[in-house]
Amino acid sequence: MEVMKVSEIAEVAGGKVYPGNGHDPVVWDLLIDSRRLIRPEGTLFIALVTSRNDGHQFIGELYEKGVRIFLVSSEEYFGSHNLEPGSEKRSANSEWRIENSRERSANSEWRIAISENLATFILVPDTLEALQSLAAYHRSRFSFPVIGITGSNGKTIVKEWLYQLLSSGINIIRSPKSYNSQIGVPLSVWKMEAVHQLAIFEAGISRPGEMEKLEKIIRPEFGIITNIGHAHDEHFASAIQKTDEKLRLFRNSRLLVYCSDYEEIDNCVKFYDPSRTFRPFSWSRSKQADLRINEVRKTGSGTVIEAVYKGEAHAFSIPFADDASIENAIHCYALLTAISEYKPEYAGSGNGAEISSTLERAVREAISDSRFATLAPIAMRLELKEAINRCSLINDSYNSDINSLSIALDFLTQQNQHRKKTVILSDILQSGRDKNELYREISALLGSKGIDKLIGIGRDMNKYADKFHMTKSFYHTTDDFLMHYPLSSFQDEAILLKGARLFEFERISNVLQRKAHETVLEINLDAMIHNLNHYRAMLKPGVKIMVMVKAFSYGSGSFEIANLLQFHHADYLAVAYADEGVELRKAGIRLPIMVMSPDEHSLDTLLRYNLEPEIYNLHIFSLLEEVVKRNQTSGQEAVRIHIKLDTGMHRLGFQKDELDGLLKRLTGGSNGAFKEANSDWRTANRGVNGEDGSSSRIRVVSVFSHLAASEDPSEDEFTKEQIRLFDAMSSEIISSIGYPVLRHILNSAGISRFPEAQFDMVRLGIGLYGVGYNAPEQKKLRNVSALRTVIVQIKTIQKGETIGYNRRGKAMQESRIAVIPVGYADGLDRRLGNGAGRVYIHGNPATIIGNVCMDLSMVDITGLDVNEGDEVVVFDDAHPVSELSAVTGTIPYEVMTGISGRVKRIYFHE
Repeated sequence: MEVMKVSEIAEVAGGKVYPGNGHDPVVWDLLIDSRRLIRPEGTLFIALVTSRNDGHQFIGELYEKGVRIFLVSSEEYFGSHNLEPGSEKRSANSEWRIENSRERSANSEWRIAISENLATFILVPDTLEALQSLAAYHRSRFSFPVIGITGSNGKTIVKEWLYQLLSSGINIIRSPKSYNSQIGVPLSVWKMEAVHQLAIFEAGISRPGEMEKLEKIIRPEFGIITNIGHAHDEHFASAIQKTDEKLRLFRNSRLLVYCSDYEEIDNCVKFYDPSRTFRPFSWSRSKQADLRINEVRKTGSGTVIEAVYKGEAHAFSIPFADDASIENAIHCYALLTAISEYKPEYAGSGNGAEISSTLERAVREAISDSRFATLAPIAMRLELKEAINRCSLINDSYNSDINSLSIALDFLTQQNQHRKKTVILSDILQSGRDKNELYREISALLGSKGIDKLIGIGRDMNKYADKFHMTKSFYHTTDDFLMHYPLSSFQDEAILLKGARLFEFERISNVLQRKAHETVLEINLDAMIHNLNHYRAMLKPGVKIMVMVKAFSYGSGSFEIANLLQFHHADYLAVAYADEGVELRKAGIRLPIMVMSPDEHSLDTLLRYNLEPEIYNLHIFSLLEEVVKRNQTSGQEAVRIHIKLDTGMHRLGFQKDELDGLLKRLTGGSNGAFKEANSDWRTANRGVNGEDGSSSRIRVVSVFSHLAASEDPSEDEFTKEQIRLFDAMSSEIISSIGYPVLRHILNSAGISRFPEAQFDMVRLGIGLYGVGYNAPEQKKLRNVSALRTVIVQIKTIQKGETIGYNRRGKAMQESRIAVIPVGYADGLDRRLGNGAGRVYIHGNPATIIGNVCMDLSMVDITGLDVNEGDEVVVFDDAHPVSELSAVTGTIPYEVMTGISGRVKRIYFHE
């Protein structure tokens, strides 16, 4: 494990050490996310500042957890005026939250800590630039070769396949998952150690100027540019500019592999800066190139690729038949061929004869030993599925290294619906690490994530069993586990399945996951995070975000989505009814939750589970007072409420002429008892507003309203009038009660269209799920959901025969129809039947024929080359849910919330 002293880090990053008392601690791990702390000792927390977040706000939390070294960019942390307890700055509207958290004490503690020399801070002008400089310096300490990969698509697959092809002969460090950004690249490079013999890093960019920074960090000797697509086109003047920017990664490289069939890449390489150092190595299917692909012959589930290099024919096979996999495999083959060709030059480059010889041997074996035929599919995502006995299963069964284990464990720890967490883990292969140290580190990692039980499979797991200090059991093989472990003992727990491909953990996945019918709704959690951050980036500093998770999170599933939002620091959640909030509390959700439609019978439950009701008229307010009067065991010190104002929607809420009556109740009449009591609400349970003290235990947390037509430009004047009325009404309430509250009126479309009305908080709904208010907004969002099913039967129907109930479907010619197991009980609208709607099979449309049945539907596949068992898409990224809603004359909300609970949800993290 490579280490650096704080003084060295400060020098590299151009920073100054505080308190500067000569104490020079050692750093061996970098942390940018407070939720991913493994062990505090030796960890440097880098407080990154982005448009979405400011890492400085988590210093107090991390100090409490034991972190003592921080890299920061704000001088306010070092002024003497900030060293006194309780001197931290707080906005009035955030005070209510700080009073209910440990934020105050935590921030006071670390401010005292620096004044007493208990923590070390490195002050730099820019923490991201400091991280990148630190990674570049770390890279310079190693002389073994580095492969750099860039392009629009295929980077991660090429990286992982190169690893598969070479790792049995050489010790490789590679980017975990797709860590290829301005932040991900330096974190990947930081993992380089002296035990490694080869590194493979991918680099992605979204704007001009970014690749130059990544090149200084990666400094690749060999390179691949895969292709140029349309991602991030909006930030580049042309495809040529984007290609040129990507090629900057290789300006000091020895070798660059590319496909000359891509004209932009070919032209840019040929006319690249003449001072370049790289030698281009091209491959092509259609023209002369260093490696000419003569034939690509698909054979069922595999492909044979015939190539000519230096006049000699070569052939290799891969177990895939899709075009993307074929292209990615050729990239790998071309790079290995090119490296083998230039090995004499490479051997003399000063990287050491031993490493040169090892790489040469690994490359030779990778090409000649038919390893391409054994390439495995890359699990590009972590999937969360329902499992047996009310368990949840996270499947990551094709990947086994400590970096990916850490990522998978983070995903596991988000799942708060289960208190018990179990990991099924195989041996970690080809790590190159001392195994005593490796398994000790894995044990520490599992312990830091609160893992309750470990099931180890493999020879090494058994040998180093004593390193693990938790409930544990070990098996030599997967067969041993399946034969002897009592699967019925898995009960109400979250299970992470993490194993090397050799151990065939997919067999364990098959027996653990709950069986359901073949229609599934896939939820892309990364897309949801992207959408959350898209809206977050629009907010002014200090503006909070409330996320709507009502109606089963718009059909996406409740606690799974709430777990994600809690992990990513949403400020508030909102549900429609109390029982939705109760389920979230039972699943371990700790965020504040507003209940939008409380009723008389749910108010006791609201108090018991620390839920916060919307108050929309005096009747529900009176009922709440009665409940507070008789309920002295509330989970809330003061019962927090949200006042709903009707500014033109004319659903629930107080209208302007009802405001006087509301204010009298809120202030306790002329004596102002409510106001007085709540001025020090932490001790307000004293019966000020009568002997029972009910009103004194109620505090207004927020005042809000609902826009009726925020997405419609033709109604902008009406919307602006709503905002003006809300501002006036809410100001009057705040002035009367005498303490700050949060104000919010903007929904998803409002966040984009009326930034001047953000007030203190916004409410994010359908936008989180990837539905924008117009086409330009839609392009900035990512689709979250995909509804998929399969063909269960294919039939040939003669001309004139009918299909389905009431004989509504009729074959106008001899036709082939496919039966798919999705119907109106699953959420497929009956209005899609009889030719109105269509599904997609291998990208081709298939019209729904006849009436949609309860559990099944029939589609016309005449002329399509499809088979039973083939996948059928109802909606996905390429065919968004808005297509269905347009056909049925409704809105995406209705389609998404209509997906039945019997449809299995699969949540995945890329």
